[in-house]
Amino acid sequence: MFTCRNQSCGAEWALSDVVIKNEGQGLLFRCPMCGARNYVTRNDADDGTATYEQVTEIPPRGTR
Repeated sequence: MFTCRNQSCGAEWALSDVVIKNEGQGLLFRCPMCGARNYVTRNDADDGTATYEQVTEIPPRGTR
């Protein structure tokens, strides 16, 4: 499950609900509800499948 880090949104999404892509700043998905950028990391399993984990170390925009 991924959670939109935009404070006013906070929607939760499954991997099948989001599109993960690189917009030039690393892997991310845009929240389908509010469009906020949410960063992820990709991990490749031994069997070749990819899994994604949401990055929480980067503060949401406007909280620095």
